[in-house]
Amino acid sequence: MKYTTTFIALRLLLCYTLLWGFSACAKKDNTEPTTTVDQNPLANPNDGPAAGNPEGKAAIPAGAGLEDVTNPDVVIGDGTPASCTCEAVLAAVKKGGKITFNCGTDPHTIEMTEPAKVFNNATPDVVIDGGGLITLSGRGKNRILYMNTCDQDLVWTTPNCQNQDHPRLTVQNITFANGNSTAETQYDGGGAIWVRGGRFKVVNTRFFNNICAGTGPDVGGGAMRVFSQYNNLPVYIVNSTFGGAEGYGNKGANGGALSSIGVSWTIVNSLFTHNQALGNGGNPAKAGTPGGGSGGAIYNDGNTMTLTLLGTKIEQNEVNTHGSAIFFVSNNRTGDIVIDGSTIQNNVGGTWYPVHPGISMHDDTPVKVTNSVIK
Repeated sequence: MKYTTTFIALRLLLCYTLLWGFSACAKKDNTEPTTTVDQNPLANPNDGPAAGNPEGKAAIPAGAGLEDVTNPDVVIGDGTPASCTCEAVLAAVKKGGKITFNCGTDPHTIEMTEPAKVFNNATPDVVIDGGGLITLSGRGKNRILYMNTCDQDLVWTTPNCQNQDHPRLTVQNITFANGNSTAETQYDGGGAIWVRGGRFKVVNTRFFNNICAGTGPDVGGGAMRVFSQYNNLPVYIVNSTFGGAEGYGNKGANGGALSSIGVSWTIVNSLFTHNQALGNGGNPAKAGTPGGGSGGAIYNDGNTMTLTLLGTKIEQNEVNTHGSAIFFVSNNRTGDIVIDGSTIQNNVGGTWYPVHPGISMHDDTPVKVTNSVIK
């Protein structure tokens, strides 16, 4: 189905008007659920699987849904595909604010010759909304999007760069494809997106064929790698797809789709399939091995952190060492896992499954499973 910019704006405006009327769209993080967001599934038979788990029925936590882009700060394009260029994306993301696209009524791919970078002194909120039509492609050569509150080249804005509440980056209604960060050395991992600091949220978004370094004990995130979220608040992943079908999966040394250190995730109504952790030997690497190979879909390492899966499906991911679906290690034993209304099955490879198939974790890690299938 094709969507015009006006149609999408009206749909979003109606959604937010209804939600406001029921006092369910407070812009703060809490545990109260809202109604579900407009799904906008990004379904196009010519450009890959739809966004999200169609079987996911979980309510969207407050603050985790779509951002309102009815009145954008920047519109990329003048209505023609030719006007939507890498240079225009780079300039828009540098400027910040609410960013939308006007590239015509058909799906359009913008080839990125370098990563778009979020500048910390631009605007507190940066929203990149593809309107259900836009794909940003790394062409198999470079990362696509980068934010780092501790990168001086992007301007330090607080004395505690590792724990500041901005920028707050949201990507929504968009596809990231063919990102490749294998050449990155200083900020490795995160084939499509690399984030440190502030807040980060992903809604109605697809990740296809992104890749990062294939070996190493602690590098990873074929699609994305995240560090240092403000006050340890979670990264929200809502109604999004990582892989979704054969030939679309993401790959990296660890965490074929997602990799993080000390970060909590709340993943809602999302789909992870055909992602691969390519490394071998674990962390620390066994003698004679390059290291890595943990977390076919998700690699979650650190101390106090939570992995919450709601209405999410994780299947047909592959791993060499540990955690065919999930690798979750809380080093100080303060982390926990919550799984509700989700399916984890038919993931391949790995060892060290003390509690649930496909999940590598300490056997004393608290894990609460309800209304779910794990096998």
